[in-house]
Amino acid sequence: MADFTGRAAYLQIADEFKQKIHDGELTPGDKLPSESELMTLHNVSRTVARQAISRLREDGYAISHQGKGSFAAMPGKSGTAKRSPEFEQITEHLSEVRRDLRRLADRMDQLEDLVRRQTPKP
Repeated sequence: MADFTGRAAYLQIADEFKQKIHDGELTPGDKLPSESELMTLHNVSRTVARQAISRLREDGYAISHQGKGSFAAMPGKSGTAKRSPEFEQITEHLSEVRRDLRRLADRMDQLEDLVRRQTPKP
C-alpha cells in the first residue's frame, strides 16, 4: 500500500483500479483481483479489500458474479434501459447512506487504532 495519505486505504485501492480502467490497462470484462489477491498485493486486511471491491461496484467500475469473481466495467456503458426518476432518486439516497456509513466505519477504525496505541501493553 502507498504511504499514508489521510485517505482510506480502500478508497486508494479503488481509485487505482478506476484509473487502470480509464487508462485502458483494464477493459470491461477483465477479471479483477480477488479479495485474497488484493490483501497480498496491497498488504491490507480482508475488510479493506472487500470495501475496495464494493466501492468499485457502487461506482459502476465492477460487476461481481457469485462464485466467479469481480470484473471490470465502465460506468454508463452497461446498455441498461432508462430508469425512472424515482428509482434514480432512491439510488442516489442509498449511495449517500452508504458513503455516510463508510465514513463512520473509517472514523471507528481510527478511534480503535488510537485507543490501541494509547493503551499500555501488559
